[in-house]
This record gives sequence, C-alpha cells and structure tokens, in this order.
Amino acid sequence: MQFKHPEILYFLFLLVIPILVHLFQLRRFKKEYFTNVQFLKELSIQTRKSSTIKKWLLLFTRLLLLTFLILAFAQPFFSAKDSKKSGNEMYIILDNSFSMQAKGKQGELLKRAVQDLLEHTPQTQNFSLLTNSDNYWNTDIKSIQKDLQDLKYSAAPFQLDNLIAKVNARKSAFNKDIIVITDAVGLEANQTKSFRKEDNIYFILPEAEQKNNIAVDSVYIQQTLDSFYEIGVKLSANGDDFKDIPIALFNKNKLIAKTLINFETNTKTINFTIPKEDFHGYVSITDKGLAYDNTYYFSISKPSKTNVISIGDTDKSNFLGRIYTSDEFNYTNYPLANLDYNLLEKQDAIVLNELKDIPQALQTTLKSFVTKGGNLVVIPAQESNATALNSFVANFGALQFKALTIGERKVTKINFNHPLFSTVFEKKIDNFQYPTTKASFGLSSTTPSVLTYDDQSAFLTSLPGDLSSVYVFAAPINKANSNFQNSPLIVPTFYNMAQSSQKTGVNAIIIGESQPFIVDALLSKDEILTVKNATESFIPVQQLLNTKVKMTFGDNPSEAGNFGIFNGGNLVQNISFNYNRTESNLSLANPDAVAQYKEIDDIETVFNTIQIDRTDTQIWKWFVILALLFLALELLIQKFVK
Repeated sequence: MQFKHPEILYFLFLLVIPILVHLFQLRRFKKEYFTNVQFLKELSIQTRKSSTIKKWLLLFTRLLLLTFLILAFAQPFFSAKDSKKSGNEMYIILDNSFSMQAKGKQGELLKRAVQDLLEHTPQTQNFSLLTNSDNYWNTDIKSIQKDLQDLKYSAAPFQLDNLIAKVNARKSAFNKDIIVITDAVGLEANQTKSFRKEDNIYFILPEAEQKNNIAVDSVYIQQTLDSFYEIGVKLSANGDDFKDIPIALFNKNKLIAKTLINFETNTKTINFTIPKEDFHGYVSITDKGLAYDNTYYFSISKPSKTNVISIGDTDKSNFLGRIYTSDEFNYTNYPLANLDYNLLEKQDAIVLNELKDIPQALQTTLKSFVTKGGNLVVIPAQESNATALNSFVANFGALQFKALTIGERKVTKINFNHPLFSTVFEKKIDNFQYPTTKASFGLSSTTPSVLTYDDQSAFLTSLPGDLSSVYVFAAPINKANSNFQNSPLIVPTFYNMAQSSQKTGVNAIIIGESQPFIVDALLSKDEILTVKNATESFIPVQQLLNTKVKMTFGDNPSEAGNFGIFNGGNLVQNISFNYNRTESNLSLANPDAVAQYKEIDDIETVFNTIQIDRTDTQIWKWFVILALLFLALELLIQKFVK
C-alpha cells in the first residue's frame, strides 16, 4: 500500500492527546464517606466500574476514528501493474484506403471505426490521429469530431511503415501507445519492423463479411478502324459466382451501350465499338463488392495527323512515305544537309535513317525533343562508329552498341507483350516470314527486346521514358543489307513507333502516380493551365516547353472523374483520372502479419484495458467509511452505555 500524501501521516502523533486526556480522567482521588450516604456505597462502586469501561470504549473508538480519518486524507492506494505507462502518449493510425469501404457486420468498415472512435474515446483523452491522407497532432475527440465525420476514402494505399515513421519522428520523453485500425489488406510483416520495442502496440482488425469484388482495371484501344475505335475493357473478379453483371458505357454522361457479362475465369475483356471522335466518359459495372473500382473514367481525343520527319538519304527513306500516308500523317524527309532544326520541336516522331555521323547540335536538339514527349527512331548506318553511337544513345538510357559483324542473321522472335505490338496480333504466331540482315551491330540493353534474332540478341529494342520512347535498330534496313522492308512486320512496327499514346490513345491518369502529361498549348509567361470539372478545380505543376506544356498532378484530384484542361475559359484537352486498383482484392487481407502484437476487438476495449491496467486502486474511500462507522459507534456508546 502506498500513500499519495504521506506527509499527512505525521498527524498520527496527535493521537497521544486523547490518550493523555483519558489518563487524566482516570487519576485516583481520596474518598470520604458520610453517614447519610453510606447506603449508596454499593451503588457507587457499581457505577464507577461501568463508567471506566465506557471511557475505555470511547478512547479506542476515538483513536480508530482519528486514525482512519488521517489515513483517508493521506489517500492510500495500491499501485497498478502498468502504472509506469500512465504517461504514455497515444497515437491512433486509421486506415482509410478504399478496401475499408467493404461492409462488415455493422456496415462499412471505415464508417464503423469512425463511429466507435466518436462514441468511446474519452473526452479528456489527448491523442494524435494519422490516416492515409491527413494527420491531426495533439488533439482530442471533440476537436476533430467534424473532421472524422467528413473523413473520405483515400486514393493512397495503406502504408503502415510510412505512418510508423511519422510517429517515430515525433520526439518525446515518454513512450507511446499506438492503436492501428486496419483491415490488413496488402499488409506485410516487414511493414511492422519500425515499431519500437518500448512502445505498446494494439491492432484492431475489422473484417469484411463480403469479399467478392469485381473491378474495372483498364480501358484501351483494341483496334483502330476507318471510322470506329474498338475499345477493350479489362475486368478482374476476386471471389466466385459472378453471373449477369451489368456493364454500361457512357459518353458525356449519356448511355451509349449496355450489356450483361459472366465470368468464366478471374479476368475478362469485353469490347465496345465507338465512333472515331472525341470520347469523354466512363465504363461502369454494378456489383455487391467495393464501389470505388466499379467506374473507370477515360478520354480519347479525336485523331489528328501525326507529324513525322525522317532525316537521311531520300532514296533510303522512300519506304517511310508508303507507311506514313497523308491521310494520317504529315510526313517529310530531309537529308541532313538540308535539315531545318526549327521544324524538329513541332514533330511527334523523328526517324534517324542511317546517318553516318550525328552532329552535336542535332544530338542536343534530339535530347530535348525526347524529353518533351517526342518519339525517336534510330537506324544505324553500316559506316557508323559504335563509340559515337554509344555516346549518342547514352542520352536516353542504358544501351550499348558493339562492333559491326558481317554475316546473315534471322529475326525470329516477336515480343507480343511489348506495347508496340499490344494491339497488332490477335494471337501469338511462331511461323512468319523471317527478315534477315547481312551486317549488324550487337546491342546490349537492360530493357526487353521488341524483335529478336535467332541467337536471342536484339534486332529492335526500346528505351521507354515517362512521356516517349527511343527505338533503336541493330542493323541498317536498306534493301541492300536487309529484306525487312518486304516483311509484313515493317508497317505496324513503324506505324506504332510514330504514335504518341497521349495523342492517339486512351487518356486515363492514375491518381497519385507521378506520371507527366504533355499537351499542345502555346502560353505566355503569365498564363497557366487549370484542370477542373463541375465539382473540383486545381492547378497542376507545369513547365513550358515552347509550344507544349508538361504537367504533373501529384495527389490531385481528390476524386476520380472526367476533367478538362483549360487555359482561362478555353478547353485545351479532355483528361480523366482514376483510383489505383491496389485495394480491389479483399482476399489479400493478412492478419497474420501482426500476429505478434495485441489484437483487440474494438476501440472501447482498448481504452478500458489501458484504464484498468494503468489506474491505481484507490482505497481512501474505505477509510472514510470506517471513520464514519466509528463515529456512529461512538455516538451509540455515549447514548446506550452507562
């Protein structure tokens, strides 16, 4: 037993006072008997004996009364087993990723967790709250009540290790109580390694009752026809028993197609045919799982002619004119001596066709051109110097030319998974007319080859960038050195190398990914581009690139949807944003990752456990009760004991 105010115990010395008073009352006096009271002698002796017993009883009663009263004021208590942790700081980590949109026994997991916090967090409890998207430091439940009620799902995935790092960065003389509320979807054991041993960790793991879910993963152009696009919608199903799932296609909020689909496997692709013009809408499904991944927003710009320049001898470049036809391309060939450098920045693709030497000024211009989103195709000349080529391609990535070798080699393998051929072949083929080369350079690259020789070395490879790609051939493809111009492969290869995905493909940006986006816009120094729709508007980070603008969006916008890029009141281009689908598979919940920590059912139990384990057992009230009992006993003795 311990005392909160032990100094009050010194008052126990005052108990000597009633003892002295009692002894004074019991001192002996000399007795004289008179004749007229002799008959009272026997009665007097009996009365004195009763009075002595009463005085002793009153003495003990008063001593105990005062003792218990003094002990009560000293506030005795029994120390709690975790009393040393009573000064710990509290941190609550709340997962508000989209997987918490799943429904548990009492509704959506996130909404239930928020309600529990509002109902069961003590009003006087000071804590810090961290979510995927927001931080609230040194607050209380009353101060952040409205913020919790308005808490939205975050496009950012739940990264426990990053949130722990934020907690650990808060320097304090006290240890920490960390409460983590998450469904553990995508959680890995190595994310918990940042917890400090001296901190107390509690996990609340709400579980979804319904784990079946369908997600619209992506939309892409499957095939380009004369007047139509055939788009492919890729869906994934996690779970089983998915039948008659409605899917609908909307353009500018107008329904243009609708059907039902069934899943025979976990993935499915469904095709829609739409007019070859501007498209600004979305594809949507209806299922009983998560809602956030049921809609995929995308934009397709009306095709415009692609600007292509080839630099090289006219005779060797004639085949390009047959590929880059005037109905889809603005194509021009310039010999190096006649090249107008001012035209290069206006192009979508540039082909260096067997240049013996690449001037330094042209190398500098081409480096800037690729940085701004232009595609570059490099076809070496047989007279090219490997060292000079290596110096040039080093501007774009890790690629090395080796010495030229003479000897016939066959191109026998196509990388069907490469983006260059993703919409070309309906099925993989092994037997085709193998192109050959008579003289070729060796290519060493860390990126996968597009076309490969029979000895597994690269004939055509690519160096992909954020906005564009550089394509490099290992050999000259003039008719004297190769029959590649006669191969059916040449048309889709050069056609797709000239295309810009942002100009001719589907525009659908993933929120939170640092993917740059380039639009054609001529701005003055004081003008800026704004991205907005009916409910949200923001100004992205942007960089002027002469006649283009490079933009990065960071974590904007806050909600997925169709947006427009505006210069003042003028629409520059349509663009769409979507949430990352990393939270779609609810079967990835991994509670075993935190098995070594305390798992608590709900937030109320956590606070009750902490209070019980760290609250001292106060017993001063019992001493007050005892003091009152002896006070009542004293009154009874005085009244009934004679």
